[in-house]
Amino acid sequence: MAKPKQQGDMPPPAPKRPTEGTLGQHAYQCIRSDILKGHLRPGTPLRLQGLKERYGLSFTPLREALNRLQSEQLVDNFASRGFRVATFSMEEMWDAIETRMLIDCEGLRRSIRRGGDDWEAEVLGSMLALTRAFERTMALTREATEEERAELEDRHKAYHHALISASGSNYMLHYSDQLYQQTHRYRWPFFSEAPGSAFLKQSYMAEHRQIADHAVARREEEAVDLFARSLHRTGEVIEKLHMAQPVA
Repeated sequence: MAKPKQQGDMPPPAPKRPTEGTLGQHAYQCIRSDILKGHLRPGTPLRLQGLKERYGLSFTPLREALNRLQSEQLVDNFASRGFRVATFSMEEMWDAIETRMLIDCEGLRRSIRRGGDDWEAEVLGSMLALTRAFERTMALTREATEEERAELEDRHKAYHHALISASGSNYMLHYSDQLYQQTHRYRWPFFSEAPGSAFLKQSYMAEHRQIADHAVARREEEAVDLFARSLHRTGEVIEKLHMAQPVA
């Protein structure tokens, strides 16, 4: 499998400044997006002057954003060297995935027990939207644009959120979202840039459909077991790709 492309030192043009909301929130969203998508590579220094030129923002909102990203473990702060994008660590990646398994599997279990018709519709609707985006991506005869990859990722995230959305716990949803972000930054450079295996990608979609089908059919144990195996399998694939090993 080909290695993902190396990104340049600085990402593509930043999004337009917001008409609503704070500049600190805008700075946070811009830097966070560039980290998760790999435009700002692990270990990259985040110097305020460079960020100011990149995003067209003053130091105050940029510092606010960097402190927030540090609390989410996407950015490290060294007293003598300033802020840097957090480095990749397979130990950290597995910690995030295994913690996600605990939270998301319990969230799915609760949702299957508590969810009603609206929850079933959300699960099936998000699965259909993900399938449509996946099919469009697979049908391309060229490399997908960043917007197309982002749409697929957004729908993938919406699907995972839908599965646990009826858990009845805002804390569970909050921490699930944070852990999803952590695994996202490990997945994105490989799953979006590397050509990968069409069979592997199709098998992931088949697995996602099975989880949704089990969930709405209230087959709790089957759904939770397959969900846990799917999350663990993602970690195995990331690890193999990270180590430049072939994926079976």
